[in-house]
Amino acid sequence: MPNAESGGPGGRQGLSYYPWWLDNLAEDATLEGGAMNGTARGAEAVRAIVVKARELYEFQDFSFTGDFGNNGFLEIYNASVQGEPLKVVVTVTRNAAGQAQNLAVLHRPRNSLLLFSRLMHEKFAGARLAEHFLADKP
Repeated sequence: MPNAESGGPGGRQGLSYYPWWLDNLAEDATLEGGAMNGTARGAEAVRAIVVKARELYEFQDFSFTGDFGNNGFLEIYNASVQGEPLKVVVTVTRNAAGQAQNLAVLHRPRNSLLLFSRLMHEKFAGARLAEHFLADKP
């Protein structure tokens, strides 16, 4: 497993893993996910969302990071947010220049995904990016 540190629920293990693509985003990169409303567009927006999301994770336990297909990169890991378990799959598609062009993030289970989305809305409160996440509470 390239570049990923494995860890577990005892702390913030795996959070020292730094995705190569975060500093290699195309200017017109996009980010979509089940926890999001709509698509985030532009390297600045994508980077801001990923950085804030990583701040919510209590740990990341990677089972895989690596290339797939001709232009793809995949991350698969377990995490938790406020003690709630998350299973996460991140797909990154590279453009012809090798930059991260399109990102898609799958969080599950649904209850954890909804919590994650609400917490992301709180992190971006007052900012334009908040519109991509849930504002309401159950």
